[in-house]
Amino acid sequence: MHKLNIVMVEPEIPQNTGNIARTCAATGASLHLVRPMGFEIDDKKLKRAGLDYWHLLDITYYDSLEDFMKIHGNKNLYYYTTKAPKNHSDVEYPDEVFFLFGRETKGLPEWLLKEHYDDRCVRIPMISDARSLNLSNSVAVAAYEFLRQKGFENLLQEGKLHGTD
Repeated sequence: MHKLNIVMVEPEIPQNTGNIARTCAATGASLHLVRPMGFEIDDKKLKRAGLDYWHLLDITYYDSLEDFMKIHGNKNLYYYTTKAPKNHSDVEYPDEVFFLFGRETKGLPEWLLKEHYDDRCVRIPMISDARSLNLSNSVAVAAYEFLRQKGFENLLQEGKLHGTD
């Protein structure tokens, strides 16, 4: 069985975090939120973006990145950054992973990236003139690459049109 953990380090925009929460709920991923955040967790914009999925969400909060690293620092952590030397799809992910994403305006701290630059920093390919993808889109791309590699285990893989049996 696989386990996907999405880690948001100091998220700033409630709508992005709400969308990410919805992606986590719909895929069975756990969401980890690292403070400080640029909003309160009861922010209406956050709730609206995740709307009716909150009961499906497994969420954990941390007071700081240091607190998160004390608990999870020796696990399979992957750092998503535009500064990475390799593509996210070039990595064969283990069964349990933590994907870390930084703030919308600054990304992950440089000191953290330098520690793991060659082996655990990954990027999502894009044209050279683009600064970055929207954070919630990046999380979805990363999550679905992991899930694809695991055969979409435990996810509904077929749908039906209304009125058909």
